[in-house]
Amino acid sequence: MKKLVILGGGESGVGTALLGKAKGYDVFVSDRGKIKEKYKDVLLNNEIEFEDEQHTELKILNADVVMKSPGIPDKVALVKQIREAGIKVVSEIEFASNYTDATLVAITGSNGKTTTATLTHHLLKQELDVGLAGNIGDSFAKQVLEKNHDNYVLEVSSFQLDDIHCFKPKIAVLTNLTPDHLDRYDNRFENYIASKFRIVENQTEDDFFIYDADDEVILEWLQNHQVQSKKLPFSLTKVIDQGAYYKDNKIIITIDNNQIIMPTENITLEGKHNVKNAMAASTVAHLLKIRKQTIRESLENFQGVEHRLEHVLKINKVQYINDSKATNVNATYFALESMDAPTVWIVGGVDKGNDYKELFPFVNEKVKAIICLGVDNGKLFEAFGNMVDVIIETQYMSEAVKIAYKLANAGDNVLLSPACASFDLFENYEDRGRQFKNAVRNL
Repeated sequence: MKKLVILGGGESGVGTALLGKAKGYDVFVSDRGKIKEKYKDVLLNNEIEFEDEQHTELKILNADVVMKSPGIPDKVALVKQIREAGIKVVSEIEFASNYTDATLVAITGSNGKTTTATLTHHLLKQELDVGLAGNIGDSFAKQVLEKNHDNYVLEVSSFQLDDIHCFKPKIAVLTNLTPDHLDRYDNRFENYIASKFRIVENQTEDDFFIYDADDEVILEWLQNHQVQSKKLPFSLTKVIDQGAYYKDNKIIITIDNNQIIMPTENITLEGKHNVKNAMAASTVAHLLKIRKQTIRESLENFQGVEHRLEHVLKINKVQYINDSKATNVNATYFALESMDAPTVWIVGGVDKGNDYKELFPFVNEKVKAIICLGVDNGKLFEAFGNMVDVIIETQYMSEAVKIAYKLANAGDNVLLSPACASFDLFENYEDRGRQFKNAVRNL
C-alpha cells in the first residue's frame, strides 16, 4: 500500500486525505499548527491517522507522495528533507485532477482571480453541472470524491502551481501579473511570473489559454516562450479578432466564426478591472457553449464577492466599503481608481515588499485621510505622510472604524483596502473583512 503524507490539516489537506484513503493509500496527516476541531472530527470519523502541533519526521520521510499545503514555503527544513529524499511533492489540484475526467477551467493571476472564478462559476452553473474549488469554497479533492462534477472552475494560486506535474486544464485563464508574494520567490519577479505560467505548461493545441492582452508582463513572457494551446486574448484598448475586446460599452467576443456582443451598462460589478473579469468569464462561458442570453442575464444578476469592493452600509450619507481581499498594492490600485468621492482609506498589515508609488496619483486626488492598521506602519508613514493632512495609526479594527466615522463627511467613502497581508493582527483577510463589517454595523 502506498503511503500518502499530507502536510497541513486544513480544507485542502483533509479533502485530499479523504480522497487518498478512498483510492487505497495509507494516509497520514501532519500539521505543525493546531488542526481545527471540525477537521479533526472528519479525520477521526474516517479513521485517518493525524498529528498536530508537531511534525514527526519518521512518519513523514517514509512517504511515497507528499501533498503539501500551499501555505508551507519550500524554504522550510522539513520540505527540503522531503525533496532531498526524492519523495514526490504535489499540490491538492495535482492530486485530485488525477481522479476526475471533468473539464477543468483553471484561473490564476495576481488580482481578480476570485471574482473571475466566482463569476465564471455563476455563468456556467445556469446550464452545466459545475463545481467551484481550488483556493475557494470546498476542497477540490473532496468534491471529486463526493460529487465528481462534469466541470470544475478552479481558482489556483502560484503556490498550488509550484507543485504540479501533470495538471492540465482544458481552459486556463491568466487575469494579470503584478509583483506579489515575492518573499516566496527569492524576491525575483521573474520567478513568480514563471510560476503563474505553469498553468499552461501541460496544455496542448486542443486546450485554450485566455489572458489579458493589455498586460505588458504577460505579453513579454509570451514573446519569449512557446505556448501550445489556442490563445484567446482580451483587451480594453485593442480590437481583438479571436478573443474578447471592449468598445462603446459593449464586450465583443469572437471564437472561430461565432461572435457574441454584450452591453455592459447593466453589469453589477463596478470598475474597469471588472469589465476585464467579465470578459474573461464570458469567454470561458462562450467556449463551453453557454447561451448568449444566459451569459447576459448572469452578468447582470451577479452579486460580487465578499471582501472585494463590497458595499457594507451607508451611514449619514457615508458609504463604507470592504475590500479586505486587497492584499497587494495592485488590488488597492483598482479600489482607489474606482472611488468617485473623497475617501478615508484604511490601509496596512504585513508588507510583502510593497512599492506604493503607483498609488500616489490616486492618494493625491481622492484620499482625504489615511488610517494605518498594522503592527508596523513606518513604511506607510514614509510613503504617504506628506500627501494627506491626516494620517493616524491604530492596531484595532473597531478603533479604525470609529476614527473613520469622525473624519468622514456626508458624500464621502470609507474604504478598507489594506494592500497588505492580514496576519499581523487578524487570522486571515476574511477575519479582517468581517471585523470591519461588524465594526461598521456597531456604529
